[in-house]
Amino acid sequence: MSPEDVVLSIKRAARELFRKYGYNKTNMNQLARQAHISKATVYKFFPSKELILHEVLMDYIRENVEDILSLRVQGEDLASFLMSTILKVSRVTYTVCNEFVGWEFIRESTNAQEYLKTLSDDLEFLLLSSFIKNEIIASTVPEEKLTFLIKSSKNIVFSFAFTAVTEADVRKNFISFQKEILPYLVEATLA
Repeated sequence: MSPEDVVLSIKRAARELFRKYGYNKTNMNQLARQAHISKATVYKFFPSKELILHEVLMDYIRENVEDILSLRVQGEDLASFLMSTILKVSRVTYTVCNEFVGWEFIRESTNAQEYLKTLSDDLEFLLLSSFIKNEIIASTVPEEKLTFLIKSSKNIVFSFAFTAVTEADVRKNFISFQKEILPYLVEATLA
């Protein structure tokens, strides 16, 4: 197996196990067994389970962001495009944290919170660089204003993800974010 194939096998196994059992309940022995390689080989490519999680989450988010942004600004104005893109990416991020990690673990673990900060920063960089690659956005909105929109949206979404108790709370918070907060953030970005 080539090194690329080994990495893909580990990430595929991790994605499946994290979704099925959650990050906290999956161990490196299970990952190695699922990937059909030795535990030492897993550690050769990923020194920690957290690094595997990061790769899996960023791959998933990157794929979804590329799909979302590939739709371009066609039938809608720039403000609507920015709002729908931010909302879709926020939902993807929430879903991926919910499915792969579990919010209970994130809320209760200091290490998970530190990791979430890293994920949040990487997501911010990914979104900003993706927006800048979009010709219409890059030519219309200054980078510092895009940074404002992304940081503000990301912080709001992560804060209600940490404080929501039920899925109904999450839905209510997303609706509030979509209708009451995001339009003002986009308006300030485009002003």
